[in-house]
Amino acid sequence: MKTSISLEEAQATLLTLVRPVAQGQVPLLAATGRVLGRDIQSGVNLPVFSKSPLDGYALQAKDSEQAKPSQPVTLTVIEEVRAGYVPRNKVMAGTAIKVMTGAPVPEGADEIVKFEDVTREGNSIKLFSPVTPGKNVIRAGEDVIQGETIAPGGMVVTPPLVGLLAAIGVAAVPVFEKVRIAILSTGDELLDPSRDLLPGKIYNSNLHSLGAYCLQLGTAPVDMGIVPDETTAIAARISQALQASDLVITTGGVSVGDYDVVPAALTQLGAELIFWKLDMKPGSPVIAASYNNKLIIGLSGNPAAALITFDLLVVPLIKKMMGLEKQFPLKVSAILTENFNKSSQQRRFLRARVQRDKAMNYVKLTGEQSNGVLKSMIDCNALIDVPAGSGPLLAGQEVSAVVLGHEPGGFL
Repeated sequence: MKTSISLEEAQATLLTLVRPVAQGQVPLLAATGRVLGRDIQSGVNLPVFSKSPLDGYALQAKDSEQAKPSQPVTLTVIEEVRAGYVPRNKVMAGTAIKVMTGAPVPEGADEIVKFEDVTREGNSIKLFSPVTPGKNVIRAGEDVIQGETIAPGGMVVTPPLVGLLAAIGVAAVPVFEKVRIAILSTGDELLDPSRDLLPGKIYNSNLHSLGAYCLQLGTAPVDMGIVPDETTAIAARISQALQASDLVITTGGVSVGDYDVVPAALTQLGAELIFWKLDMKPGSPVIAASYNNKLIIGLSGNPAAALITFDLLVVPLIKKMMGLEKQFPLKVSAILTENFNKSSQQRRFLRARVQRDKAMNYVKLTGEQSNGVLKSMIDCNALIDVPAGSGPLLAGQEVSAVVLGHEPGGFL
């Protein structure tokens, strides 16, 4: 087992140990937010047929060549076609067919003239100027050509894509199954928020915040509750979590105290320990293990440390398991808008918010930066990556930031 490794080494090591989950099919209305399991090709042209974009008259443009305000051209209206119906007749020289918006363009016609651009007298219309062929015609295949790939595998299904899939007749969508993520918290001091607070106890926020992040990612969190600081109890609960999920996340019990017994529980379980501790702050206490080809990631019990390590280390794993092509967050350069007065002997990640103004990124801290502070995570959309050995940061200084985001298709 390696100890105190870099974030990048930890990411690379764990990514080699996970793969996308199995695939299945879901109804179209249940597909939003899911990840496509394969490329989708259209089996039809879209539109399927050439159609009218307006209410008007279908005709042959050449019939209008001699039309003038003082000498209109008269055409005979031979039929009326509404949307959803097919013309019975063919447009020939000297004739026109009345069509409504969305109706098929009749055979022989090459243009649709608006109702308001002609005058109707009985079964005849008068044209007062020449028209351009094809100007008011929506051609078959104008949007999608039959056989065209409209969405690649690994793409997140969005509402517009749902609409396009419906338009080409796809009722069931091939997607990756939802990743099941078991979350459990260790600690004698923890209580569920549903209970009355007791002396010496604290409410368990980690299970709920991590579960919420997993939901936002489009995965299925599995609540494994709170386990006391007992090696055998933790090993038993992790065993149950492994059976119920594709990935197990624990919080607490991974540092060097007398009651940090998660490493011992993993050993008792028979898991292979991969690494312990990351060379970064906050979130250094992390342990990673593998059991029967499933990963167990033990995060710090400190709320902010747990969330930051989840963002940097666990989210890329989850995205790969979901079938997403892009797993890592966007990195940007930004101008710091305020001082950070502490030196950083160890690599440090600061909670911050990046905003763009006039083609320039600016970043400001979102509050207190200690490991246990949760409030500064609320407005946080980025982490400033401060290299080890850095002195205080000054307003106006250019810094590197990792842009966070828990939506399946990308980064906020």
